[in-house]
Amino acid sequence: MSELLEISKLSAGYGPLRVLHEIDLTVRAGERLGLVGLNGHGKTTLIRALTHMTGWQQGSIKFEGDEIGGSRSLGAGRRTPALVKRGIGVAPQGDAIFPGLSVRKHLECGAYTRSAWRERRDRIDGVFDIFPPLRPLEHALVGKLSGGERRMVSIGRMLMTEAKLYLIDEPSLGLAPKISASVMEALWALPVTGAMIIAEQNVSLLTGRTDRMIGLHAGRLRGDVGHVELA
Repeated sequence: MSELLEISKLSAGYGPLRVLHEIDLTVRAGERLGLVGLNGHGKTTLIRALTHMTGWQQGSIKFEGDEIGGSRSLGAGRRTPALVKRGIGVAPQGDAIFPGLSVRKHLECGAYTRSAWRERRDRIDGVFDIFPPLRPLEHALVGKLSGGERRMVSIGRMLMTEAKLYLIDEPSLGLAPKISASVMEALWALPVTGAMIIAEQNVSLLTGRTDRMIGLHAGRLRGDVGHVELA
């Protein structure tokens, strides 16, 4: 498998706080990678750093061989639209929804590139095929949906561009076990031609389903692991 993402000496944080400490990580095309660890140890910050959404960061991030990292101290989010166009999709922790928009409008927001916008109707139908409970809720306001339904909308929005790298942050957060399992089953069924990184505290949801699991503790990688004890 070819290397899709290469991270070297990546540090990142917010204001004076350093959260990540010289992270080195390579992700190959076709790989599903589990990123596991307790809350507050850097999983979300790593995903945000890959899309330039941290307060500051330094170090190298290469995507398909091109440098998208480097040092910066201001302007969180300025480069994020360009990275989305390059093929990086994100389903953030906590969904980041707009309560007053409908399910369809949320999905249309994910059709960010020109090609995705032209094909948005077919792509929305594809999301409804992946998450059938959303189809009858097409015109419902997202703010009135259940937690599991909102999570499906968030992931569906990410899928609208058919990204090469999917970044999914805590997909089971706040969901009942049965709902978490159904959301994860949908993720495992997705064809991954690029790569997928899933940050998740519930290790049991990833065990046996990812190609690798890597632990993250106090902002430092613990290396490839088959099982990580979080307690």
